[in-house]
Amino acid sequence: MLTQSTQSSSAFAPSEAEADTYKRDGYFIRKSLFSPDEVANFRDYARQRLEAEAASDKVMAKGDRDGRSTLLKMWNSAGDDKYGMVARDERLVTLATAAIGEPVYLYSHKMTMKQPHEGGAWEWHQDFGYWYNYGCLAPQMMSIYVALDKSTRENGCLQVLERTHELGRLNHERDADGQTIVQQEHLDAALTRFKHIYVEMEAGDALVFHGNLLHRSDANRSDTYRWGYICSYNAVANAPFKRVRDYGNFEELKVVPAGSFQTAS
Repeated sequence: MLTQSTQSSSAFAPSEAEADTYKRDGYFIRKSLFSPDEVANFRDYARQRLEAEAASDKVMAKGDRDGRSTLLKMWNSAGDDKYGMVARDERLVTLATAAIGEPVYLYSHKMTMKQPHEGGAWEWHQDFGYWYNYGCLAPQMMSIYVALDKSTRENGCLQVLERTHELGRLNHERDADGQTIVQQEHLDAALTRFKHIYVEMEAGDALVFHGNLLHRSDANRSDTYRWGYICSYNAVANAPFKRVRDYGNFEELKVVPAGSFQTAS
């Protein structure tokens, strides 16, 4: 449960309104978490390198039901490069610590890249729906999505079902395209009972959301990019009891000052 942070007196801690919104709805938007200069620094660096990696098959392509693909790059740990420094930025860590309510570590971090006219859809799911299968017992987990481009309905912005974090972990299954999705009958019921929100964001805004919040995104049918950087955090006490993946296992989180990533390479 998100509260005004008792772990830090930082100016980056959630406001009372943000804390209340998170508790009620399972998410909130932190406007302008990154400044325009910070967004440009990170986005331009990532765009140049990851598009080159995609051309040489060093980036994953996740398909959808219509044959479109979203590019995905995941890192197993947070080092001293620009990606790792963003994941360890005190602004994100302060929000994550407040959301979970106890000391945290970085569970995973990744870039999702919806290219113009190509980026595919992600079906409805809870992140904890599959993290549970990776040895995490409790939903003391959450994510922060930082928009690196303007995110709109046209280019496949994130969507959420408000308050579905209160449902607990729903059963999930693997579909033919390799996505882990919530079972259809539970989804159909949830869609009739909970408010469906398109989370449109400006570049630099951040969506802070609970690990049990149902969310998805449509394909990018526009001529604009829709890239986002997602950092997921877990309570230290909730570290996996077994090793299933190369990521998600406990490593001490070494926090860095806000904006330090701008000078990293």
